[in-house]
Amino acid sequence: MEQRIGSSSKPVEGEPVTGAGFDPAFIPGITGPAAKSQPEPEPESESEPTAPEPAEEPEPKAETQTAEAPAEPEEEKEAPEDGPVFEASDRRAKFVADHRGVRLSLDEEKCEFRWNEIAAVETESPRFGKRFTITVHTPDRRWYPIEIEATARARFKEWEDELDAVLDAYFEEA
Repeated sequence: MEQRIGSSSKPVEGEPVTGAGFDPAFIPGITGPAAKSQPEPEPESESEPTAPEPAEEPEPKAETQTAEAPAEPEEEKEAPEDGPVFEASDRRAKFVADHRGVRLSLDEEKCEFRWNEIAAVETESPRFGKRFTITVHTPDRRWYPIEIEATARARFKEWEDELDAVLDAYFEEA
């Protein structure tokens, strides 16, 4: 019996070959294949587009800066001052649960979940060691674990009690 060496599927003529072996930025399911850049059609009137474009760029930047600055204090004003808040952090990771929801951060990566986006919050304390694990589960069956290194194992009980108080106050089970 004869066996061929190599791939039996060959790309169709004229069709670009895709995949990480040919395009390092290609991630299946997240990014599509790189499209060929086509020359943009030239505008019909050439006298108008050159002057307004530089003048328009600074204005949106100024608007976004002014729009962002007031947005943060408004969110802080909405916060109930007497509501429970849980915060645990170490040198790399941080977990915050309050009236707005749950926020996780690890180094420069951050994610935020509102209470209606959370299916469950799970805690795990190891038998040995000082890493406290908090896992946020979403309704679409994804989970986001974060490990926080405690200064002492006694902190685990405190953290679980504080987190339970926040979950009792804000989390509604379906």
